[in-house]
Amino acid sequence: MIARYRGKESGKKPLLLLAHIDVVEANPDDWELPPFEFTEFEGYYHGRGTTDDKDEAAIHVANLIRLKQEGYEPERDIVIALTADEEGGPHNGVDWLLKNKRELVDAEYVINEGGGGAIKNGRYISNAVQASEKVYQTYHIEFTNAGGHSSLPVKDNAIYRLATALKKIESHAFPVKLNEVTRLYFERSAELESGPLHAAMRGVLQTPPDAAAVSFLEKTAFYNSRLRTTCVATMIDAGHRENALPQRAKATVNCRILPGESVDEVENTLFYVIGDDDVTISPTRVARPSDPSPLTPELMSIFDSVTESMWPGVPVIPTMSAGATDGSYFRNAGIPVYGISGLFNDIDDNRAHGLNERIEIKTFYEGQEFLYRLTKALTE
Repeated sequence: MIARYRGKESGKKPLLLLAHIDVVEANPDDWELPPFEFTEFEGYYHGRGTTDDKDEAAIHVANLIRLKQEGYEPERDIVIALTADEEGGPHNGVDWLLKNKRELVDAEYVINEGGGGAIKNGRYISNAVQASEKVYQTYHIEFTNAGGHSSLPVKDNAIYRLATALKKIESHAFPVKLNEVTRLYFERSAELESGPLHAAMRGVLQTPPDAAAVSFLEKTAFYNSRLRTTCVATMIDAGHRENALPQRAKATVNCRILPGESVDEVENTLFYVIGDDDVTISPTRVARPSDPSPLTPELMSIFDSVTESMWPGVPVIPTMSAGATDGSYFRNAGIPVYGISGLFNDIDDNRAHGLNERIEIKTFYEGQEFLYRLTKALTE
């Protein structure tokens, strides 16, 4: 669904508010409440999509209605795009729109998911703005053999060779590389921390990064994912009968590649690390690299001021998503995307894509007010 709120004839490109309304699967038998029923219970809205991403879709629609009721005249058009293939696309969503109906979604800026606020021990600690994301790329790592009867085992066994290859991938650490977004992330995050974590965040900003700081941070998966490209085995398919030698052993290895890093070079690195000429490495899809969106002083000032107006003292922290969003399509089309919502979640209770997804009612309405103020600040 595309909706356009007409602004003044100022010649400025629109502001685009993007949200996806499709969700990941959910097994009702595993949930405490029905996943596909919107339920208000004990101070929360429950249901699949309440945090990813129907909350922002509902907020953008409600805010446009509010602006219309108030008679607001923006300096630029405001466009809402609600798409339905982010979780499983691309089919008929952002990619299709940019290729076939770009005039509907062409914009100066896009506000998307990907950021959001962090609550720790009941305290609001930061409001994140996502300005880049890692490149999603999956590979099949495969070995084949002639097979035979299991009573006559041979040394050359596809399962063993695959296991050896996976252990080598597990042991390999890609080099640490910071970009504009992750460097600013560690700079601003360090100001919120103390002790060893503060020292490590400062140390990783050195050139070259301090080895002890890297060693400290990489022990935490969240920080490690912001430091480097990662590749991890996620699935295995091997053998065909319990009494037969395996003719094939295949693993799925999912990589999250830093923006600006060569996808081909990552594949070459996997070949080098495995060190077996008989391995077959096959990408399962065409990668979708995208450059970071520029964090201009003008935009950062707006993000900072709107955040300060609602939560004094809470800093805006630029971030790079380890996961993927529709934002990369816009970035590749030359349209900057910023994932910022003002929707705060407990960092120890993030249920997006997980069981019993929910959003606190109080923080939902705070996020609605934040995005209302941000929408006006970007269109005045």
